[in-house]
Amino acid sequence: MSKHQEIEAYRQQLRECVKCGTCRAHCPVFKEVQSEAVVARGKISLAQALLDGKIDLDRHLLSDISQCLACGRCVKDCPNQVPTDEIILALRRRIGREKGLTLFGRGVSTVLQRPWLMNLLTRLGRMFSWLAFRKVPQGSGLRLRFPAPYISRDRTIPAIAPQAFRQSHPEFIAGDPDKPLVTFFTGCMINYMLPEIGDSVLAALQSLGANILIPKDQGCCGLPALCAGDGAGAARLADRNLDALTAHKADVIITACASCHSGLTKHFRSLGPDHAQLADKVMDIHEFLLQQGFVEKLEQLPRRNNPQPVAYHVPCHLRQAGLKEAPRQLLAALPSVRLVEMKNADSCCGLGGTFSVYHYDISKKLGALKAEGIRDSEAEVVATACPGCIMQLQDTLNHAGLPQQVCHVLEMVAADLKNAEPQ
Repeated sequence: MSKHQEIEAYRQQLRECVKCGTCRAHCPVFKEVQSEAVVARGKISLAQALLDGKIDLDRHLLSDISQCLACGRCVKDCPNQVPTDEIILALRRRIGREKGLTLFGRGVSTVLQRPWLMNLLTRLGRMFSWLAFRKVPQGSGLRLRFPAPYISRDRTIPAIAPQAFRQSHPEFIAGDPDKPLVTFFTGCMINYMLPEIGDSVLAALQSLGANILIPKDQGCCGLPALCAGDGAGAARLADRNLDALTAHKADVIITACASCHSGLTKHFRSLGPDHAQLADKVMDIHEFLLQQGFVEKLEQLPRRNNPQPVAYHVPCHLRQAGLKEAPRQLLAALPSVRLVEMKNADSCCGLGGTFSVYHYDISKKLGALKAEGIRDSEAEVVATACPGCIMQLQDTLNHAGLPQQVCHVLEMVAADLKNAEPQ
């Protein structure tokens, strides 16, 4: 089985941290809690002390290491580019291995590695959601009726889709013979909760004449397991996806989820040459559409009177990959959209994988900053490129009492393509 690097492999990078404290100015969590232990410099010191045998994996260390959004701000602005986000994940893997996973971590990892269990739970969720959840006004999600571990009752979560995306479509959709074969990695949220995003991806690809493959046996990208500290589980998921995604010789593998893109590229490459080769074929859907000349295609669509003001939220994982402008370029070319600028557009939404589960109060404070920017932008819709961000931003807007809805950029693209079709 493949394996991610142990924390011991990062000794050289740990020494490259000069403790200048630049990270203090950029860490969203530090700005809220003002504790040296949660900023990158503090975590690097803790990792060094652990490797030197000066501290143990006690509850204080576990709490400090859990307080990271993995947004990558500290890495981007670090003078020595110390990969603190990777170091924290390596620390979590060691914690998971030696101290065991939390109840939530065990639950997430167990379900994500067993598709039959995921399918069973989503079926049960559909059947009994009326009992366990109540609808949020304006149809923007669900909230728990009763207390439950790790999920706050005032948190908005999306409903489970009536049918999973991959069950609603054939594994292969033929396009034009001379067009590329595109493998669509759906990710869990698009498959089980937001299949309309997947439908929008298909609409965009079909408008290009692409041949589309949707492997039925693909699994979770593994990023949730990595964030939870289950390195072995994440590696098993990676090996499963390696088999599923290389079974056919696709020209490109696309994702419509910024987190899945990170899981299949950045975190995939470190597992070995076969994984790295696959990671090289993975593209974010927005980047792929730009490469295919989609902006020019959208600019040729009939213009609309009174286009809708739309703000764009930059997902952290696209910013880290240097892809934050691609969704914005597509939005700006849409005839129904008037793109408006938003304060803090590229700041983290506050989700951060398992962070918002363990530290929801801080997560809500970060969300409140986003809500302020959305309100001031006077946008009617917030578009983004990550299903996780969509869930978190909608929760934020509901807490702030704002009427805006959040959607995926591809949903807006698909709507304009459909509106341009002959009636």
